[in-house]
Amino acid sequence: MTVMTVTGSTSTRTTGGPPALVAVAHGSRDPRALSTVTALLDRVRALRPGLPVHLGHIELNAPLLSDTLAALGDGPAVLAPLLLSNGHHVKHDIPGTAAASPARTRVAAPLGPHPLLVDALHARLLEAGWPPRTPRDAAVVLACAGSRDPDSRTDTTRTAALLATRLGVPVLPAYASAASPTVPEAVRALTARGHRRVAVAACFTAPGRFATESAAAAPWIASAPLGTHPSMARLLLRRYDEAVAAPAMTPGANRPART
Repeated sequence: MTVMTVTGSTSTRTTGGPPALVAVAHGSRDPRALSTVTALLDRVRALRPGLPVHLGHIELNAPLLSDTLAALGDGPAVLAPLLLSNGHHVKHDIPGTAAASPARTRVAAPLGPHPLLVDALHARLLEAGWPPRTPRDAAVVLACAGSRDPDSRTDTTRTAALLATRLGVPVLPAYASAASPTVPEAVRALTARGHRRVAVAACFTAPGRFATESAAAAPWIASAPLGTHPSMARLLLRRYDEAVAAPAMTPGANRPART
C-alpha cells in the first residue's frame, strides 16, 4: 500500500507522539452537519485515547483545513477525508491545502468503499424500517453526493455491490449532483423493473441538502445519514492506521492510500 505524502516544510521536528488525525469534512450550511461531525470525532477520541484528533473543513464551515494545519505547526499529521469516495477533493483540494501548510502530512484514503461503510449503511436501513426478512420485490437506491471524477463512480459502484451482497437485493447507485442517474431517476428505473418497495440508502456522512433531497425521493423508506454510527468511527481510525503504516511516495505520483 502507498500513501500520498505532502510536505509543506523542510523541518524535521517531531512531537514524540503519534501523528495527529485531522478529519477533513466537506462543510455544509446545514448546522446539523457540524454537530454530527463533531460527535463522530468524539467517538473516535473515545476509541483511541491519547490520539490528537482535529477537524478541518474544505469550505463553508470553520475551522477550515488550512487553519487547522496552521495551528499544528510543522508537526506530523494524517489527513483523513470524511468523504465516501475518491474525487477532486481527495486528489487535489486536500493535498493542495496540505502542501501550502508547514505540517508534514499524509492523505489517507476516503472512507469508501469498505465493509465497515456497508455495516453502517445496513444498520441505518434497519433503523429506517428495512425488514429482517428481505421482501422479494425490494430494491435500494444508494444515494451519493456525486462527482465528475470517474474514480468516484467506480468507488460508489463497489459500495453498491457490497451492499447488494449484504442485502440480497439490487442496489443502484444514484447521485445528488454532477453525475447520473439522479435519485428520482434511479427510483423510477427500479420501479420499472418490477420492484414495488424501493428504499433510499443515504450514503452521506452528515445531514445536509443532498441528504434531505434524496430522502424526499424515496417511495418507501429512506435511511438517515451515516453520522455517528460506531462503524464510521472505526473506519476513520482504520484509514488513519493504513496511512501511518503505508510507505510514503512522491507527492502527485499516485492517489491516496487504498485498501
